Amino acid sequence: MTNPEIWIGFFTLVALEIVLGIDNIIFISILVGKLPEEQRDRARKLGLLVALLSRLALLLALSWVVRLTNPLFEVFGQGISGRDLILIFGGLFLLGKSVYEMHDSLEGKSGHAGGKVAASFTAVIVQIMILDIIFSLDSVITAVGMVDELAVMIAAVIVSVVVMLVASGPISRFVDRHPSIKMLALSF
Repeated sequence: MTNPEIWIGFFTLVALEIVLGIDNIIFISILVGKLPEEQRDRARKLGLLVALLSRLALLLALSWVVRLTNPLFEVFGQGISGRDLILIFGGLFLLGKSVYEMHDSLEGKSGHAGGKVAASFTAVIVQIMILDIIFSLDSVITAVGMVDELAVMIAAVIVSVVVMLVASGPISRFVDRHPSIKMLALSF
């Protein structure tokens, strides 16, 4: 507790976790925006709590995360690891989801989706869980690379998710009020 290096690592990791979590908050805001107004806050908070659990689970499985860097096979002379596969499939999922969301936002109301039913709470939570796993991987890899103490990593993740819980409401309302921000976030 008195080691300044621990505190520097902790605060740096909290800051990085928050920065890495902003994209998660924005995507969660977009997903929960499909729900009825009375379910949005609950779904957003539940989604961030699931993010906390997935990050903590990955941190506790550090040996598994570390082993993900060993090449499983090669493509054009480039080794592909388990982490690479997760990032590739996660990236493809995010690209597909972003294109679908942009299409739905720009053409869905007047096109074939005009009579569409609102998304179900369960479907949104499942999508958030998938996104959380994808977004948690970069967070965990950053934590493992920065700090040696598991307790410091866990504390930093918990603090950053609490900050994200507090910030998620205002960020979500901002994204809902500014469709151009939503399109920009989906583009990134």
